[in-house]
Amino acid sequence: MARYTGPLTKKARAIGEPIFGYDRSFERKKHPPGQHGPSKRRRQKSDYAIQLAEKQKAKLTYGLLERQFRNLFDKANSKSGVTGEILLQLLEGRLDNTIFRLGLAPTRRAARQLVSHRHIVVNGKITNIPSFTLKPGDLVTVRGPSRNLDHVQSSVSAKADVRKFPWLEWNPDKLEGKFLGYPEREQIPENIDALLIVELYSK
Repeated sequence: MARYTGPLTKKARAIGEPIFGYDRSFERKKHPPGQHGPSKRRRQKSDYAIQLAEKQKAKLTYGLLERQFRNLFDKANSKSGVTGEILLQLLEGRLDNTIFRLGLAPTRRAARQLVSHRHIVVNGKITNIPSFTLKPGDLVTVRGPSRNLDHVQSSVSAKADVRKFPWLEWNPDKLEGKFLGYPEREQIPENIDALLIVELYSK
């Protein structure tokens, strides 16, 4: 399973946002990494640099490598509609992201591990592909023997009050979620300017 394995805090500092969740080190040093620290005068970024940074932010937030992200962009670009919005919808429709949104894992990384270790069932079938794209109406469930895993139970308890995504329906008794449909752009909480990504790939 291809994934980014480099330093997380350094990437978050370079982007300027805690894209991997709360990070104590990031809170202490929010300025970009570099030996000169925050006092070094930095040149104004070019349009290309801004667009590239936005793409990097989206890739790191959702845990995709370049080829995966480019393929998803091409898929979004081939559909009718606003390419940037469709791209974000496809990212939100990934199985690993849905597991994270449902609160079955504390991070997207943990959600990918949960899927790849065969703990997740989609429409009654074990699915171990984190990039699996859900369709409206799909049911996502924790596999029977896996429901008592400590990290699953702790994640469900910790996120019980924040599961407020209108495109998902959650059944706590069955540890089951339903993917109702692709969200509208304003419903997606991630601070990503998809237009900049479209402009970058359109060059």
